[in-house]
Amino acid sequence: MAEESTTPDLAELARASLEAVNRRDFDALMSYAAPDFVYDTSPSGFGVYEGEAAIRDFITGYWDAFEELSFELEEFVDLGNGVTFSVNHQHARPVGSSAQIHAREAHVTEWTKGMVVRVTVYNDIEEARAAAVRLAESRE
Repeated sequence: MAEESTTPDLAELARASLEAVNRRDFDALMSYAAPDFVYDTSPSGFGVYEGEAAIRDFITGYWDAFEELSFELEEFVDLGNGVTFSVNHQHARPVGSSAQIHAREAHVTEWTKGMVVRVTVYNDIEEARAAAVRLAESRE
């Protein structure tokens, strides 16, 4: 009898968490996060958020700034050692505006036992890619 893999499919978990973001379902999003989860947006200029209350305030505040907001997974790479790199394309329309925003951002995500322990958000895609590679190599 073949054993089922106990290794989580990080790509599928990343897609599911992005679907939760697109539904603006914070509780579903946090179901993929470890209790000590850190959301680090300092490379993109917004600071570091630790603890569910601080992360909820930041993320829901961001969501509330937009009447329309969706993210599309453009690229996903599992670099091993619990590190993934992804690029998301954001489509948005701010509250009270007809302007459409299209932006790309990269996430370097650290995983432990199928749970997200840290996400670092970058506006500079190549800076994020290099940081992800360094992080994966350091965790060998």
